[in-house]
Amino acid sequence: MNSDKVLDAKGLACPMPIVRTKKSIAELQSGQVLEVHATDKGAKNDLTAWAKSTGHELLSSNEENGVYKFWIRKA
Repeated sequence: MNSDKVLDAKGLACPMPIVRTKKSIAELQSGQVLEVHATDKGAKNDLTAWAKSTGHELLSSNEENGVYKFWIRKA
């Protein structure tokens, strides 16, 4: 999936992946896609809930070799 920006949040514990995601998505234009890489297992639930509560769209997510990847479209 194509993304406009990639955020490497690997090795960060909760709540840092969300904090970094919030900061990174603020730098994007509406409709652009942020790709987030995280290793914190809680990131899946956290990012899903955060996207829903902020109006952004979680387009896709997957897990590959212990790295969780998320694609979020800015509202």
